[in-house]
Amino acid sequence: MKTLRQIGSLAFVAGLFTAVFAGIPWHVIVADDPVVPWWLRIAVFCLLGGVLVVLLTLAVEQRMTKPSAEAPPEVESDQTVLLLNSADIPGRATREVLGLVQGHTVFAIWLGKDLSAIIRLILGGELTEYTQMMGKARTTATNRMIAQAAELGADAIINVRYMTTSVIGSAAELLAYGTAVKLGE
Repeated sequence: MKTLRQIGSLAFVAGLFTAVFAGIPWHVIVADDPVVPWWLRIAVFCLLGGVLVVLLTLAVEQRMTKPSAEAPPEVESDQTVLLLNSADIPGRATREVLGLVQGHTVFAIWLGKDLSAIIRLILGGELTEYTQMMGKARTTATNRMIAQAAELGADAIINVRYMTTSVIGSAAELLAYGTAVKLGE
C-alpha cells in the first residue's frame, strides 16, 4: 500500500508541476482557442489520478489497520550522557553545572506526503507522515544536544525540555535543551 501511495503522490506532484509550470504558460502564449496538447492532458490526468490513488490507498489502509494498544518498542541506547527532565538525580549529587546545551533542527515532509496527510485529515486518524517527521526531528535534536554535552565532558543533562514551532507550511522546528552537569559520587 505504501508503495502504491508513493506512486500516486509522485504522479500528483509531476502532474501538478507540469500543469502549472508548463500548461499555464502554454495557455497564455496560445490564447486563441487552443487545442489542449497531449502532454497537458496527461499532466491533468496524473494530477487527478494521483489524488485518487492516494485517497484510495489511505482509505484501504485505514480499514485494514486497527488501533493497537501496544506500547512502542523501546529503543536501546548506549549513551554515556544521562538525560533527565527533573532537576535532581536520585542518589547522585551535582558536582558542577556546565551550562545550557541544546540541539536544534528544522524538518519538513515533501509535497506527496503532505497530500497524504491532508487526505488523512479529511478521513480521520493519526497523521503518520507528521508523526514520523517529528520523531526523526526529536531524535536528531536530542543527539545534537547530547553531542554538545559530551564535548563539555558532562555526565548528565538535567531539566531536558523540547520545544516545537511551525516554520512554514509543513516544516517544523524542534529545539531540545537542558542543563549539562558533572555528577559527584
